[in-house]
Amino acid sequence: MLTAELLSILVPVYNEASTVATVIERLRTIDLPLPREIVIVNDGSTDGTREVLDDQARRDETLLVIHAEKNTGKGAAIRSGLASARGTIIAIQDADLELDPAQLASLVAPILSGAASVVYGSRFLAGRPAVPLLTLAANVTLTAVTNLLYRSRLTDMETCYKIMRTGIARGLQLESNRFDIEPEITAKLLLAGHVIVELPVQYEPRRRDHGKKIRWRDGIHALRVLVRYRFAGRAAGRRA
Repeated sequence: MLTAELLSILVPVYNEASTVATVIERLRTIDLPLPREIVIVNDGSTDGTREVLDDQARRDETLLVIHAEKNTGKGAAIRSGLASARGTIIAIQDADLELDPAQLASLVAPILSGAASVVYGSRFLAGRPAVPLLTLAANVTLTAVTNLLYRSRLTDMETCYKIMRTGIARGLQLESNRFDIEPEITAKLLLAGHVIVELPVQYEPRRRDHGKKIRWRDGIHALRVLVRYRFAGRAAGRRA
């Protein structure tokens, strides 16, 4: 008996009281080629996000809201959501409106058709987004290091839009708590031999004074993660 497809949309949230209700409404109403569940993980927000989410959950019993009592990071929130998801396919959606949720329909299509098991939404395949030069340089550098270490041909390793079969996602045994979850997911997918298909997405970046949380230190941590998993994976292969 075939299992019915279900898309679990994981939304890690930290201090997004001004945008999270809009994101949830868009996720509820966008056209998708399969049923969905929305899993919101509130990562210890202190700005009223909790109250907004509780109000949303009262209106929609199908919305799953998980509250963490303290802020532990995006990675921890994604891992918590992944553990609670019921779907056959996992998608990660940020709560800051930089990426339009309507794009999920095209990203999930290759997985449904069997053409791919992992799809990334690349912010750079459709041309350079309007990001500061330093941000662009950081993304280009991290992706280039990924391609060098893992012999891949990605254009956007740091993208939020990582969509894959749930079994693949859980098989990665993710460990990271903060923004280093992004390079960890990519490193482990590539080490396991999964092919990552990239499709273009439109991206509207927000500034730091509008709530952008990632910092230059996160780029340094990402480089360390890429190197650590590459050589840890090589060592594990020798032991086997």
